[in-house]
Amino acid sequence: GCKPASGTRPMRMRFMATIARRTSSHRCAIWPGRAPLMAKQALPRAAAPVGLSDAKRQRYESLAGSGPQHNIVAYSAICAHKLMYPTPEISFINIRKGQANEPAHVVHCCGDNSRYDPTQGGKVISGPAPQPLAMIVLEWNASRDELHAVGTLGAEMFQTFFEKYESRLLLERGANAKSKSPRSAVVQTAATYSKQLQGCKA
Repeated sequence: GCKPASGTRPMRMRFMATIARRTSSHRCAIWPGRAPLMAKQALPRAAAPVGLSDAKRQRYESLAGSGPQHNIVAYSAICAHKLMYPTPEISFINIRKGQANEPAHVVHCCGDNSRYDPTQGGKVISGPAPQPLAMIVLEWNASRDELHAVGTLGAEMFQTFFEKYESRLLLERGANAKSKSPRSAVVQTAATYSKQLQGCKA
């Protein structure tokens, strides 16, 4: 099975599995498995580690990008402010065009306009979010050209998420909402997964 990288936590959600084959797209949001808890993006250039801190001011360092060009990164798609997340009906959080001094694309939650920098470990650019998005640890299998999600880094909020949305997830997913995914998880674009990608002012 998959093993977490040193210093990271193993995943406690549905997609501890192979998540995708490598993509050359510079803008790609995907929600693997049955639980829409992850966004993946291929950046225009390699992503280097940066120093970050969570809401409790505990410091950590993000990971370099994965893949042959070290430019593929992935984050929890749960907003760190009020835990908004993509659903089959609508998604308020998505990858959107950056502005002014921002990177080319940012992760933007329209709920309260929290904006995150995917090139800097998911750090908060602006808005009320108290901490960066949790980073999904990726390992690239060069021989098979596959990405494996093997753990999380940073202040993940999955337990709080499951507690807050327990009733909704029970209706949407049934009793298996917190079950682990199979080894290979389904990958979908955000536009395919959610019927409506909510637009919002920058």
